[in-house]
Amino acid sequence: MTAAQAAPVTHYENFPVASWLCPPRLRPAIAAIYWFARTADDIADEGDPPAAQRLQALAAYRAELHAVAAGRSATDAWPQVFGPLGPAIRQFDLPLALLDALLDAFVQDVEKSRDGAGYASLDELLGYCRLSANPVGRLLLHLYGVHDPAALAHSDAICSALQLINFWQDLGVDIPRGRYYLPAREAAAHGLDLSGGPEAMRRLRQTPELVALMRFLVGHARALMLGGAPLVHRVPGRAGWELRLVVQGGLRVLDHIEAQGFATLQRRPALGKADAALMLWRSLRM
Repeated sequence: MTAAQAAPVTHYENFPVASWLCPPRLRPAIAAIYWFARTADDIADEGDPPAAQRLQALAAYRAELHAVAAGRSATDAWPQVFGPLGPAIRQFDLPLALLDALLDAFVQDVEKSRDGAGYASLDELLGYCRLSANPVGRLLLHLYGVHDPAALAHSDAICSALQLINFWQDLGVDIPRGRYYLPAREAAAHGLDLSGGPEAMRRLRQTPELVALMRFLVGHARALMLGGAPLVHRVPGRAGWELRLVVQGGLRVLDHIEAQGFATLQRRPALGKADAALMLWRSLRM
């Protein structure tokens, strides 16, 4: 077994996954989707394998996905992922294109990291979110039987907002690892020159220009999240309450980023017990 095929590492999560609020009949499928994405992310990002080995492992992972989707048994490469995922695909007719899109995002992660490339604009970064985040929301809506275009658009807004929030809270974690998400065009508009590529990113300090950029990006993520929030009234039952907490969790992280002066280069905000009570109160008011 290679490093890329090892069991997933433990990750900090700001947002709940397949909790007790999810309907019991859907929990195995939701967990299977989560571990499919989580393990692919580990292949793309964890450990020390070179980019070529990571891309090879992701290609093998995609081949395994297509094999179990076609009804073949999972091999011994990632049994903890594809053993549960194969039955979930067949039971709920999960759209293979959405699972493939997630893998496209992880391939893009490896290629961007290998090339030391960042994102030219916020539009380009949102294009990445359409692969890395939005398919997860659409898969969950598929499980709940929600398919109308308005609901899908709201889901995309929430998922893209969550992805962006993760980027903005993780600046000090991502940049040393060669992941550069600050969009160059918007940075320039706020007086910050990122044209030097990776070197410019690694030289970033908590300057007024960076604060101005982060204030804009945090405001954009908040508006995106609020734009998708009406979806909480479309998702049935306990899952609607789960989604309320997800939305409020994302908004609360943004509150923390603002409260610490947008200094996520120095400190990653985290949610605590006091935040949970506030998130519950805000969820009740939605």
